[in-house]
Amino acid sequence: MSWNNQGGGPWRSPGRGPWGQGPSGPQPTADLEEIIRRVQEALGKLTPGGSGGGGTSGGGFTSRTVLFLILGAILVWFAWGTFYTVQPNEVGINLVLGRYTGKTAAGLNTNWPWPIGSVIKVPVWDQQITEVGYRSLGSNADIPEESQMLTGDKNIVDVHFRVNWQIDPGKPEDYVFNILGPRETVKAVAESIMREVVGLKTIDGILTTDRKSVETDAQKRIQDVLDGYRAGVLVKQVQLQSVDAPSQVISAYRDVTAAQQDQQRAVNEAETYANKVVPEAEGGAARILAEANAYREQTILDAQGQTQRYNQIYEQYKKAPGVTRERIYLETMERVLGPMDKTIVDSNSASAPVPYIALDPLQSKATGTAK
Repeated sequence: MSWNNQGGGPWRSPGRGPWGQGPSGPQPTADLEEIIRRVQEALGKLTPGGSGGGGTSGGGFTSRTVLFLILGAILVWFAWGTFYTVQPNEVGINLVLGRYTGKTAAGLNTNWPWPIGSVIKVPVWDQQITEVGYRSLGSNADIPEESQMLTGDKNIVDVHFRVNWQIDPGKPEDYVFNILGPRETVKAVAESIMREVVGLKTIDGILTTDRKSVETDAQKRIQDVLDGYRAGVLVKQVQLQSVDAPSQVISAYRDVTAAQQDQQRAVNEAETYANKVVPEAEGGAARILAEANAYREQTILDAQGQTQRYNQIYEQYKKAPGVTRERIYLETMERVLGPMDKTIVDSNSASAPVPYIALDPLQSKATGTAK
């Protein structure tokens, strides 16, 4: 069935669709000349001396002038929004129509101007600090819901620590796009991992010798979790600020720690005394053994020498018994009478013995006085 717009077609309502919502086809666009004329009138009213009318009359704007003005505005907009500067500590993230197109280094860079393009500047070289269990600024020095953790031997400790981190310079787009709250994510991961690490230690170890191993283990685990999230974060260091028992029992723990230190000091003193006494005793025993061995060797050698001397004398005695007996007698008398004061008596003299002054003792006394 034929119909036209003037007759209204089968619905008998010119220019309306089947449900009465108006023409279903495309609407005719306004004439370009009409639009230019209206723009000319508006600009003429704003310009001093303008006639407010259209056309090519004096003081008005032609369509060519309007086009030049529009093109000039477009050029100014493009030149003004295309160039941007990235600071030395930043990396630029380029977006075109909301889509990531690449990153730029420090210096002067270009991108499509707004609203087509935009730039997110990320401070990748700034060091960030996340505090868990405490706040260095403000009155909340301790936050129990964050700091209280359970150890492997089922004791409670208050752990205050900080995480030093920065945005990964190689993957700043991960930091911007992959996680909604990067700082909150780092804090939540750090607290969770520290609870896990503390749960593997005993309270004595955490309070004394295991602090360095806790920091190293926690840093590695935090980095692994953030890498799994593709968070674009580098964990530089984990520092334990303080590890204490809860305030209700901290005095008792300090007494236990002091007792352990006293015990260790006593053990060290005992080991020092043992290290001093044992070598002295071993040295004394070695000296006694050496003296005994020397005495034994000396006695054996003396006995062997006496035996050899006796055998030699016996051989001579067999050859000349009389001479040997005389010699032995004289040697014995010399050995016995040599150190004694002597008085010589002539048995053949008829007169009485004549006393004499022994010169040897006098000479010995004179020599001693001279010394």
